[in-house]
Amino acid sequence: MSIDYYQQHAQRFFDETVTVDMSALHDRFLACLEPEALILDAGCGSGRDALAFLRRGYLVDAFDAASEMAARARALTGLPVKTLRFDEFSAPARYGGIWCCASLLHVAEAELPETFTRLAQALKPGGVWYLSFKRGSGEREQSGRRFTDLTEARLRELIEELDGVTLQDIWLSEDKRPGRHEVWVNGLVRRK
Repeated sequence: MSIDYYQQHAQRFFDETVTVDMSALHDRFLACLEPEALILDAGCGSGRDALAFLRRGYLVDAFDAASEMAARARALTGLPVKTLRFDEFSAPARYGGIWCCASLLHVAEAELPETFTRLAQALKPGGVWYLSFKRGSGEREQSGRRFTDLTEARLRELIEELDGVTLQDIWLSEDKRPGRHEVWVNGLVRRK
């Protein structure tokens, strides 16, 4: 359902998100990484964040579930952005950082533990994973998209259920898009 939305509205979503200033979140995430680390932008959308990481000297892999979004991210970044869903993702422990900005919120809550496990296993020891969800509880549908909203406590529970990682930080932030007032739950997770 959400993939169909992004297929049909890819250009509008790209236009609304590609120039949003995410530098404060980028800085917080990148401060945890080794220089020139390999970063996975998982659910990359427009490619905005992947491009920002490339410009700061990092190596980047990226994927998105919607082929229309992946195509736009490829055009923006020059990266071979794959079309891939989270339930199709699998990788060895090779990433120094994983970036999941507003992407995991489209995964059903019942599927989050398995998805989290696959992502955590793709981190190198010491690697850091950023993730964000809209603040709230439960699942909902809005304008043709499916959302899983989480509280800080629920995100903490999900992370604590994972083996081999520690929750480094949880904090709230305001939506950076003009005219939007959502509150976001952000987390940083480190592979032991």
